Amino acid sequence: MVLAAYSTTAFAQDFTDLKVEKIAVGMRFTEGPAWSPEGFLLFSDCVTNKLHKFIPGKGESVFGEIAGGPNGNAYDAQGRLYTCEFRQRRVTRTLKNGRVEVLAMRYEGKRFNAPNDIAVRRDGHVYFTDPAFGNQQDTRELDFYGVFHLTPKGELDAIAKLKTRPNGIALAPNGKTLYVADSDERCIRAYDLERGGAERIAIENIPGVPDGLRTDEKGNLWVAAKKVYAYSPQGNLLGQIELAETPSNLAFGDGDLQSLYITARTTVYRVRMGVKGASQN
Repeated sequence: MVLAAYSTTAFAQDFTDLKVEKIAVGMRFTEGPAWSPEGFLLFSDCVTNKLHKFIPGKGESVFGEIAGGPNGNAYDAQGRLYTCEFRQRRVTRTLKNGRVEVLAMRYEGKRFNAPNDIAVRRDGHVYFTDPAFGNQQDTRELDFYGVFHLTPKGELDAIAKLKTRPNGIALAPNGKTLYVADSDERCIRAYDLERGGAERIAIENIPGVPDGLRTDEKGNLWVAAKKVYAYSPQGNLLGQIELAETPSNLAFGDGDLQSLYITARTTVYRVRMGVKGASQN
C-alpha cells in the first residue's frame, strides 16, 4: 500500500497520514458500493450474484441475492435501492418492503447491453451507464454504448451514444454536472445537465482503466483506476491511494460521510478521509 499527496490544501489531512483497513475479504469480484441512509455499506459480489452489507462496529454479512447480476448500486433520498443488473440487462429499484420494480430494460425497443453503474439525484432523476465488456459484446442489440437518463415519471432518454465504453458515474455536489468514466479513452467525461447534456473532457490520461468514481463536497473527483486518484474539479491530480488489489469502485460513507469505501476485486477497504462525500453519492 502506498499513499501519496500532491496537494494537501483541498483536504483536512495529508494523504500520507491515511490508514487503510480491510472491512470485507474473500469475495469473488466486488463492485457497486453504496452507503445506505440506514447506516450501512451495501456492495455487490458480481460473480456470486450476492449483495453484501457492512455495518460499522458489527461487520459484514450477506444482504441478499439478485439472480440478474448486481453491479452498480445507489440509494435515493427515500432509502430505495437502485441496482444495475448486468445479466438481466436491466435497472431495478427495490422498495423498503422488498418489492422489486423494473425501471428500464430497453431503449427504443432494443435490450440494453449490460447496465453497469448508476447515480440518483436528490430530486429522483436517475443516470446510468450501459457498456459491454467481454462476452457481453456477443448479445448486443444497440449499436452504441449509452449514458442514460430516467426521469421520476419513467421517461428514458440517452444523454450520450458513445463508441467507447462508459463505466462509473457520479454527480457534482450541486447535481448540475454528470461525470462518466470512459474506460476505453482513459478519461472522465462531464455533461452539463442544464445545457442539454453538453459534453467536455474533465480529466484525461488516467493511469489504468477508469472504473467507478465519486465526488466529494468540494467538487473533487475520486476515480478508481490503476489506483484510487483524487482530482480537483479543474482536473489537477491531488493525490493517490495504492492498494494491494486493483480498485473497481468507491463510495463515501459512515455517519459523517468522511470514510471512503473502496471495492477492489476480493476485498473491500475503508479509508477515513478529511473531506466529506457529496450527499447524493
